[in-house]
Amino acid sequence: MTIRLHRAAAWLAATLALAALPVIPALAQPCPGGNVQYWQAFPPGGESDLSARHQQAVLKKRCPAVETIVQYKAGAGGALMWTTMNTLPGDGLNVVGINLPHTVLQPMEGTVQYKTEDITPVFWFHYTPDALIVPEQSALKTFADFVRTAKASPGKLSLGGSGLNSANHAAHERLNRDFAVKTTYVPFKGTGDMATAVMGAHVDAVMSYTAFAVNNKGRVRALAVAMDKRHPLLPDVPTFKELGVDWVDGAFRGVGVPKSTPPEARKRLSDLWAALNADPEMKEMAARSGFELVNVGVEQMDAFMRERTRVYTEVGRQMGLGKK
Repeated sequence: MTIRLHRAAAWLAATLALAALPVIPALAQPCPGGNVQYWQAFPPGGESDLSARHQQAVLKKRCPAVETIVQYKAGAGGALMWTTMNTLPGDGLNVVGINLPHTVLQPMEGTVQYKTEDITPVFWFHYTPDALIVPEQSALKTFADFVRTAKASPGKLSLGGSGLNSANHAAHERLNRDFAVKTTYVPFKGTGDMATAVMGAHVDAVMSYTAFAVNNKGRVRALAVAMDKRHPLLPDVPTFKELGVDWVDGAFRGVGVPKSTPPEARKRLSDLWAALNADPEMKEMAARSGFELVNVGVEQMDAFMRERTRVYTEVGRQMGLGKK
């Protein structure tokens, strides 16, 4: 791995350590002034949808009079929603699920109709490490089996993932490069569609996340995870570090708002999502589902986004993006 990727991995580890520090929300966090329209950029059934449903349940407990209405505008690996999010009312009641590195890599590729700076994040709430996963019935029982098969038949193994120029796509490219193999990437609209394909063995494997492996135990099997240490819910699965590559990476998920949303409304939403993350029920649901909670609110947002954009721009260039 290059020195620059070592630095990126080291910075990510430091970011996660800082982001995991507890946020102490206001004791009497006010409830929204109306029902929340929570827009999703991916179809139902994936990690983003599961996260939204967790938050919906906890917000209902905290604010019984408020409904969180989860809506879907899926397409183009999330780009359909992110291209149109600034047309939504900036009333503090419309929030949009957003993802990194997707919103940095997609504009670099040059075919989407939004730019990274068009996205206005107000809170990043969790992180999911990359994982290489196969169907439970697969003959590829170990990572060594995977590498041996991939090298024996270059390009034959198909690896599904959620979207083009997404975290899954970037992880696929890294897997090929760092382990000197050639596999074929198959993009899906979201994790829900991808899940059907891998469980039915329509693809040989997927580059997904630890959460997908945890939530589908018995139907899929993880071969390796991109973590510093083994996942507590996947204790038999080695890390890429154990396999010889210093790979610690994954996807951040958060909420953003239309640019017309006033600063005070952005701050209220940031504080509300921090309160949701701090709720014991949210912590329990996240742990059970394999999510790593992080807390990046509006106060830390500018510095966080500058550094993440720098790191993912470097990753994108290594993928060949931005050359058009």
